[in-house]
Amino acid sequence: MGSDMQVKSHNENKWLNKYYYIRAAGSMLWIALAVLIGRNIPVVGALLLVLYPAWDALANYIDAQRSGGLGENPPQKFNLIVSIIVTAAIIWSLSVGMSMTIKVFGIWAIFSGILQLSASVRRWKTSNGQWSMILSGAQSALAGVFMFKQASSGMSLDVTTVVPYAAFGVFYFLISAISLTIKNKRNTSNVMMH
Repeated sequence: MGSDMQVKSHNENKWLNKYYYIRAAGSMLWIALAVLIGRNIPVVGALLLVLYPAWDALANYIDAQRSGGLGENPPQKFNLIVSIIVTAAIIWSLSVGMSMTIKVFGIWAIFSGILQLSASVRRWKTSNGQWSMILSGAQSALAGVFMFKQASSGMSLDVTTVVPYAAFGVFYFLISAISLTIKNKRNTSNVMMH
């Protein structure tokens, strides 16, 4: 029984390690496109704002499928649904204006942060590297509050308003990925020594 649990934990750690690197790379690409192209070409900026929650929905779906399915992972399932709804809401909000779009983004950041925190707490016993994902979830919720305030302030807004939020995501995903890389190498070394 203990051996099955160790194998499951090892497989989960390997998957999460890869997943966190993919999420970090996706966010870095998004930031580069937002800063280099999206801020100067509003249509590209709008497309990037739609793609952000759509990518999150896809990533949550893939993660849940690799971790036992949507039925076994209620936080990822709910996050998937919320991210799909937010993708549609951002498409709608872009027709209203950038202030409304950033407000929708802020509300989503709050909810997705809380859901990420919940998923990470659930994984705490079976997977490593979760402390940074817990911090990331809390930071996401706070960033959402900040974005909502910015959108209500009358300041000039564009796709780069979301860049700091995305950059923190890169930071936390990389910390988790690196800590899992180290942990997985230690586990592999321990297995080989025995």
